[in-house]
Amino acid sequence: MMRLACCTVLLFVFRLLVGLPWFQVLPSILIFYLGSGGWKFIYIFAKTIGRDLTARVKWNVKRHLRERNTLPKIFAETVRRHGDKTALIFEGTGEKWSFRQLDEYSNRVANLLLQRGFVEGDVVALFMESRSQYVGLWLGMAKIGVEGALINFNLRLEALVHCVTISNAKAVVFGSELTEGEERGVQMLCSGDWDPKHVPVGTECLEPLLDAAPTHLPSRPDRCFTDRLFYIYTSGTTGMPKAAIVVHSRYYRMAALVYYGFGMTSDDVMYDCLPLYHSAGNIVGVGQCLIHGMTVVIKKKFSASRFWDDCAKYNCTIVQYIGEICRYLLNQPVKDIERQHRVRMALGNGLRQSIWEEFTSRFNVPQIAEFYGATECNCSLGNFGNMTGACGFNSQILPFIYPIRLVKVDEETMELIRGPDGVCIPCKPGEPGQLVGRIIQNDPLRRFDGYVNEGATTKKIANNVFKKGDSAYLSGDVLIMDQYGYMYFKDRTGDTFRWKGENVSTTEVEGTLSRLLDMKDVVVYGVEVPGAEGKAGMAAVADPERSTDLEKFGKDLEKALPPYARPVFLRFLNEVNKTGTYKFQKTEMRREGFDPSMTSNKLYFLNPSRGRYVELHQELYSSIISGKQKL
Repeated sequence: MMRLACCTVLLFVFRLLVGLPWFQVLPSILIFYLGSGGWKFIYIFAKTIGRDLTARVKWNVKRHLRERNTLPKIFAETVRRHGDKTALIFEGTGEKWSFRQLDEYSNRVANLLLQRGFVEGDVVALFMESRSQYVGLWLGMAKIGVEGALINFNLRLEALVHCVTISNAKAVVFGSELTEGEERGVQMLCSGDWDPKHVPVGTECLEPLLDAAPTHLPSRPDRCFTDRLFYIYTSGTTGMPKAAIVVHSRYYRMAALVYYGFGMTSDDVMYDCLPLYHSAGNIVGVGQCLIHGMTVVIKKKFSASRFWDDCAKYNCTIVQYIGEICRYLLNQPVKDIERQHRVRMALGNGLRQSIWEEFTSRFNVPQIAEFYGATECNCSLGNFGNMTGACGFNSQILPFIYPIRLVKVDEETMELIRGPDGVCIPCKPGEPGQLVGRIIQNDPLRRFDGYVNEGATTKKIANNVFKKGDSAYLSGDVLIMDQYGYMYFKDRTGDTFRWKGENVSTTEVEGTLSRLLDMKDVVVYGVEVPGAEGKAGMAAVADPERSTDLEKFGKDLEKALPPYARPVFLRFLNEVNKTGTYKFQKTEMRREGFDPSMTSNKLYFLNPSRGRYVELHQELYSSIISGKQKL
């Protein structure tokens, strides 16, 4: 009777809070209740119910879809509510823009483009460093249905030409600080202080043109919530960057998921030191301003030494991070200002579990709002329970609310493993698997818009994943889920390698080595050795001063890692190549392997007979290749 009463109460709670009909809720509750051992369900329910209710974001998305809203329409409502409140602060100059000023600036952009003959569906490339004008430019484009191509300002030569070309941009707006890197052959507009002698012939200065443009809201095109907003390019770690399509609904979903899930408010102040050509900076960060009325501080470029000073100066309550930023902050000398701030939350992805608690305790940041998601994916996650090390969760009680799954893969080839019926095999708690998301193209939460290149889009889709006849997005990432539904990032597919009969996670080894080497940049990857099964581990270490004590490092490794996970080869270099979002680039180093003739960097080999690292010269390399030197 007690169990029946509990189920009745749970049914009522779900109907009240989730809004689903009883005939959908009741079977799910009963199946999960019986399958989890009765009382274990009650325990999991109590642990996770508050977290699971964040799925209610879907109802806002449905409303915007029904009303044919777009991001500019949503922003207009934000302006109405917050008009003269500070919207953006550019840390480089301290200049503040109110919501009304941002609205007027973007109107000038829209009207200027209309005067110049741009129409709905045209593309304009944006190639400039982060500042408030960046936001106003792409927002103004969106007001008339012109789509922005947000290009990484670090690109040059072939990669830059490639990005402009695949977007079919009719014009490029570039920052005066980037006059040596801009693409030619299209209409060119330069923003900022510039010298006509140092820009392409025919380039026009943007500011006078905007000053002369009207500030009224131009006539809106007939756009809807699932139309294209702009393009964001992949980081290019595995080749030329791909242009991912971002529609209005995707922008809203990414920003709203973290806002509601992590308990933000419009009174928060966000410190955004991430590049605005990337989704973390421009959607997860700036989106809180445009959609929810939050003040966002834009930093031109991340600075570890100035980070906490900026936070204190602008009374920031939320900071953003990505990739290795948290480790760079921990590597800074301790100073008083790092605890004299109002920051209550760090928002981002890629915080290594090995430094998670050290970060929160040293900098006095009570909440880590870690999330998982790529620009183009349909399976974003959020660690809404502040669980150490987790990058997100999926409901264990009502999994159909958000149809994502971890499926089994061959850990050597990373191919999907299928059952006798041809459908992918779901992972049990504790089993690593690739994260996939079911594609339902008429649902803004589950659609996959892909890339401009249709071939690249096809490669990210698999069929017969959840059931026969369906299709799903392949994240390319391996995660592990615990019994409560919390997800933990394990590795990128292709980064895990097998050595001595064991699977080696590059992410885990990188975290351990970096900690042993005083937070130096470390990249771990597998290299092929003729005659050896699997791939031998190799670590590239950024150590320009050559300060690493190899004797001590070898002894520390023996205590920290099992034999199969210890790098067989070491490579010391001045710096490790990173993307603009602080992700390591491994492709070129994998190709060069451990051949001394392929690099001028110092290489070392873990000699098994001596138990220590020795310099790897050409003679020793030849001995390893021939099989004389055992590994």
